[in-house]
Amino acid sequence: MDAAVSNLPVAVDKASQEKALAWLALSLTPGLGPTRVRRLVEYFGGATAVMRASLTELESTGILASSAQSLGTGKSAELAQEELGRAAGMGVKVVTLDDSEYPQELKQIYDPPPVLYVRGEVNTISQPGMAVVGTRHPTPYGTGMAERLACDLAARGLTIISGMARGVDTAGHRGAIAAKGKTVAVFGTGIDVMYPKENTRLSEQILALGGALISEFPIVHAPQNFPIRNRIISGMSVGVLVVEAAEYSGTRITARCALEQNRDVFAVPGNVTNKNSWGPNTLIKQGAKLVATWEDVWEELPPQVRLALTPYAPDESQAPGTASLFGEEGELAPHEKKIFALLKADEATHIDEIVERLELQVSSSEIFAALFELELAGKVKQLPGKNFVRTF
Repeated sequence: MDAAVSNLPVAVDKASQEKALAWLALSLTPGLGPTRVRRLVEYFGGATAVMRASLTELESTGILASSAQSLGTGKSAELAQEELGRAAGMGVKVVTLDDSEYPQELKQIYDPPPVLYVRGEVNTISQPGMAVVGTRHPTPYGTGMAERLACDLAARGLTIISGMARGVDTAGHRGAIAAKGKTVAVFGTGIDVMYPKENTRLSEQILALGGALISEFPIVHAPQNFPIRNRIISGMSVGVLVVEAAEYSGTRITARCALEQNRDVFAVPGNVTNKNSWGPNTLIKQGAKLVATWEDVWEELPPQVRLALTPYAPDESQAPGTASLFGEEGELAPHEKKIFALLKADEATHIDEIVERLELQVSSSEIFAALFELELAGKVKQLPGKNFVRTF
């Protein structure tokens, strides 16, 4: 124990150290999941009391013999000491279910993780948050809506919570960063495993802006457990916003967890001919709140949450653009309006088609200039092969 404890802050008293190690030992015991851990703690009256129980007392609870052996022989305690040392060496904070820093919303779910490994600002994980989730293969429309809605909500004080996966998750994190807001990434691996690797830079930006990276899985925990971690994404949040999701996807698991945890579910409607629209459109049919702009989310937030958030009063010239299903064509120049009206958010249009359809109204040079301005304004995105799409 001495090696691990020596890495802890001096101000942490011995009882707190013992309790942290006890929770960590329970979480690392083979055959014990979050629910069994909680029941053991309740039965013995505390995590440290479980660790002091005899092998006979542990076996009498009905847990697996291997679990009782690991706890009774001190093997679990040894694993906890080693793990705490690794965490301290990486600058990772171990937050237990007993700690005041543990998210109160997450404590309320059926099977809260006994411990959370946290990199970054620990206080952020307890702030009011909105989960932004969806497919790993979004359309440009889905990417744009996820990023812009996350930006709008983060700018108004909500923490954006997602899973750091490719696609909608990444767009949600980026939106929060664009607003200089806070975002929390919930890993489906150990906190030391960056997946996907291309999001390494994104993780650095999250930490730089006071966000956090968290996981319930041990360090050097290679297996991926993305479906399991989805209950944490929804459990930490006041609501879950689904942008795009196919019929069979992990997003459905997150939405189901949200409903079971009595969280609000929001969904951005999509083109009915696109398979990624099945998830949000079905959720809307089942009663999820249809979201076109950030206000649709904001008006559904509990009053106490709205009051707790940072007042939003930016300078008009610096305010981020607001995501909307309906666009903002009134701000565009005449040529830009004509081009913008031709483009779709979920289907690319080739430059030749644009020129052909507008050749009697706008010259090709004016089309090129207008597309350039639309790109600069962030209203249009160019894809490979001279294809263009709306960003919202």
